[in-house]
Amino acid sequence: MTQVSSKRITEILATFGAGDEEALKSLIPLVYDELRRLAHYHLNRERRDHTLQSTALVNEAYLRLAGQDLRIQNRAHFFAIASQLMRQILVDYARRHRAGKRGAGVCLVTLDQPIALPQTRSVDVVALDDALNNLARLDPQQSRIVELRFFGGLSIDETSAVLGVSPATVKRDWATARVWLHREISGLPA
Repeated sequence: MTQVSSKRITEILATFGAGDEEALKSLIPLVYDELRRLAHYHLNRERRDHTLQSTALVNEAYLRLAGQDLRIQNRAHFFAIASQLMRQILVDYARRHRAGKRGAGVCLVTLDQPIALPQTRSVDVVALDDALNNLARLDPQQSRIVELRFFGGLSIDETSAVLGVSPATVKRDWATARVWLHREISGLPA
C-alpha cells in the first residue's frame, strides 16, 4: 500500500469516526482486496465444506461495520475490528450450522502453528469462541490480544499499537492466553 493511499485511508477513517457514514463507502474500494485476504485467512481455518465465501464474509462484515458507531484510530485498528466482525459472523454461522445438524459438522480451526503451543490440536470454533468469551470475563486485555493476533492476523507490534501497550506486554499476555485457552478447550484441570 502506498503512502498516499495509507494517508487517504487514515483521512477517511477520521471522517467515518466523526459520524460520516458515507465515508465508509469511499473506504471500501481502497481496502476491499485486503478485506478479501482477511476473509480468506479466516475461511482457511474453517472446515473444508464451508459454504460461506470470502466475498460474502466481506459483505456481511461491511454491513455490520456500517451499523456500528465506531471511533477507529488507524488502519490497523480498522482491520482488527473487521477481523473481529468476521470472527463473530463465522461463529454465528457455526452455531446455526451446529444447531441445524444437532452437533454434526463441527467447525475446526487450528491455532496458528508458528506461534501456537506445541502439539496444539484443531479445536471447535464454537468452543474457542466460548473459551474466548470466558477469558474476556477474566482478562479483557488477553482476550483482545487473542482476537487481534489469532483472528486479526496482526503482529506483536501492530497489536501493541492498537491496544496502546508495550510489545513485551502483548508477548506475555499472548503466551498466557494461549495456555489458558488450550487448557480451557481441552478440558484439562487447572
